[in-house]
Amino acid sequence: MNGSLINSVPTSRRNMGMVFQNYAVFPHMSVRENVAFGLKIRKLSGRETQKKVDQILDIVRISALKDRMPAQLSGGQQQRVALARAIVVQPEVLLMDEPLSNLDAKLRVEMRNAIKNIQQQIGITTIYVTHDQEEALAVSDRIAVMNEGVIQQIGTPVRIYQRPVNQFVATFIGLSNLLDAEVKVIGGRKLLDFGRYQVEMDNLSDGASDGRKVRVSVRPEEFEIRKDGESGLSALTERSVFLGSRTHCFLKLEDSRKEIEVIQDTDRSCELQNGEKVTLQVKRHKINVFTEDGLKTLITEEN
Repeated sequence: MNGSLINSVPTSRRNMGMVFQNYAVFPHMSVRENVAFGLKIRKLSGRETQKKVDQILDIVRISALKDRMPAQLSGGQQQRVALARAIVVQPEVLLMDEPLSNLDAKLRVEMRNAIKNIQQQIGITTIYVTHDQEEALAVSDRIAVMNEGVIQQIGTPVRIYQRPVNQFVATFIGLSNLLDAEVKVIGGRKLLDFGRYQVEMDNLSDGASDGRKVRVSVRPEEFEIRKDGESGLSALTERSVFLGSRTHCFLKLEDSRKEIEVIQDTDRSCELQNGEKVTLQVKRHKINVFTEDGLKTLITEEN
């Protein structure tokens, strides 16, 4: 921390805050007593402890609950107590271990927004562990994607999502459809050849040589559905799932029989009928291209 290794520093002296997955709120203490616990360990005066507790309860918006016992609180309220207890001692680093995994879907969204706002307000460096990809994108300034203990990529949420460095990252963060293609170089132009459909690319690296087989990652929103007979990947609509402003369409490619998921605005896609034949075009500046084994991107850095 702050440029110094802390391996040999006793845990009690590392000045870290910890928010656990299961809240770990002391059941025999009131909200106020839970939050004040770390301050009492540090032997702060009663007046200073009360001041800091009141300030942090106001920040996490549970001041009205300060005299309640944990059994009288909802899961989201208990998590706010755990968060307040961790940050009231002003740690140098705040560690959060899947803090929202025990909450229902709606409360998770509410709490992740609250955590991000609180974290930015207090300005404490926070390491947040989660298996929820959407949650990671929502709360983070930087994301580290790990596979079997090895970091695959570190970057901003936008960078991680839009330009993953390999197939694992592309499929782990968000949804991705994987297609096989071949690079064709014609007169200095590079194209992705999907068989009956070719896409010209202007952001492929030198490693994308003529005849090289590649793996193409296309996110569901990076497809465009065409009904007018334009060139594209021929597909049959199998089913669609209406989710309000967006509709998830599941189609099967005619050539490979691979199932593809496409997300479209509802007003554009809700009229697709099951069994309807359409063509799919890709948004060439958004798709990602990897080596055939999926281990390396073939998209140039400047794009």
